[in-house]
Amino acid sequence: MAMNKVIGIIAIFFAALGRAAAAGAQAKPLSGGDVERIYTRLREQIARIPIYDNHSHATFPDDADMDAMAAPPGESSVLRLRDDNPEFVAAAKALFAYPYNDFQPEHAKWLIDKKKAAEASGNTAYWDGILDKMNIATCLANRVAFAPYLDPQRFHWVFFADSFLFPFDNRDQAAKNGDMAVYVPLQEKVLKRYMKQEGLGGLPLDLAGYENFVRQTLADNQKKGGVAMKFEAAYFRSLYFGDPPRASAEAIYAKFHAGGLPSEQEYRTFQDYVFRVMIDQAGKLDLPVHFHSAVGIGDYFSLTNGTPLNLENVLRDPRYKNVKFVLIHGGYPHTLEMIWMTAAKNVYTDSSLMGYYVYPSELKNILKQWISLFPEKIMFGSDAFPFNDAVGAEETFWLAAESARTALAAALAELVAEGAFGEAKALELARMYLHDNAAKLYGDQK
Repeated sequence: MAMNKVIGIIAIFFAALGRAAAAGAQAKPLSGGDVERIYTRLREQIARIPIYDNHSHATFPDDADMDAMAAPPGESSVLRLRDDNPEFVAAAKALFAYPYNDFQPEHAKWLIDKKKAAEASGNTAYWDGILDKMNIATCLANRVAFAPYLDPQRFHWVFFADSFLFPFDNRDQAAKNGDMAVYVPLQEKVLKRYMKQEGLGGLPLDLAGYENFVRQTLADNQKKGGVAMKFEAAYFRSLYFGDPPRASAEAIYAKFHAGGLPSEQEYRTFQDYVFRVMIDQAGKLDLPVHFHSAVGIGDYFSLTNGTPLNLENVLRDPRYKNVKFVLIHGGYPHTLEMIWMTAAKNVYTDSSLMGYYVYPSELKNILKQWISLFPEKIMFGSDAFPFNDAVGAEETFWLAAESARTALAAALAELVAEGAFGEAKALELARMYLHDNAAKLYGDQK
């Protein structure tokens, strides 16, 4: 009897211990008091993780090939991107030992001269050195054509695809508003460049010829080093693409390839069809497809047209189940909708643009939510871009990388303090976001 009583007491003790352990494993809604110490430890280790940058415009400000787009004159700029942001001075100090505390013209000249000298040299060591200072191992560069001053071992080319949507007379398209008056001629220029690349002196005579031209250009760009193609379509139209029959597109092409102004509906129908030809070819080439899927520049950018939810009928189409879709900029400000769109096995997103649009306190909340849901589908992106001669892609690289590392450490510290997981798991998740997810997607990590 005594022995049975002892055994019973022991059983009760271990049952209680099990309940306590289970209760301890439940994540709490509030962080503990040690969150700052956890943050400090994580931030130091996160700084040592090399970055794979999913989206950038690594270039000098006067390089015409840096984008198939251009900012309309007098565009609005968010607070953090204005020249008086002291973080840009901090970036210049960190990257160039900039000796001044502002960008007054007489001071900024010191920095501009340094960059102009680097551009004149044409040496790939310059941009490699910029990446090294920020511990960025690999970087995707969105460009019309790959630049000779970028090291192809460090920078991988993402080429633009929107120009194939504009083969006809575009006067009505350009006349829609001031933004389109800037954008459309640039698309026409890129299309002519692709036609010259493929040995065409004019548009093919029929839709079959145009389809072959589109498919061959995508294949040739991939052979030239392209690792993905990029759509900036949200600047021109809704991201909702219909699924018209080929016969409709064929009739429209026959009617307008030699001249004439298509109606808005005719042009939209043709674009929808050609877009799907490109997506089909991307699947055949195993070429990831990038979309601008967030706020945009200019006075006429439509948040309604640009929401990533417009792409659902494409992303969920079983015909494209083998196409890797990457929605750039995290759908900002639709970041919650965006992470749920990555529930599809072939959909990914990145945090580019947000790293310098919003401060780390807001980026922390976004990353915390993303990490808590689909951490294997998110990637770092800088969206580094040369805003002017002084504040260049160099400074925006730095600002985006530092902001992301800070926000990431803070998000993970809160999750660790809340009991979601331990610090070892937190660092594993940090490596996934900063490097491994992108390396796996583009084949750099088998």
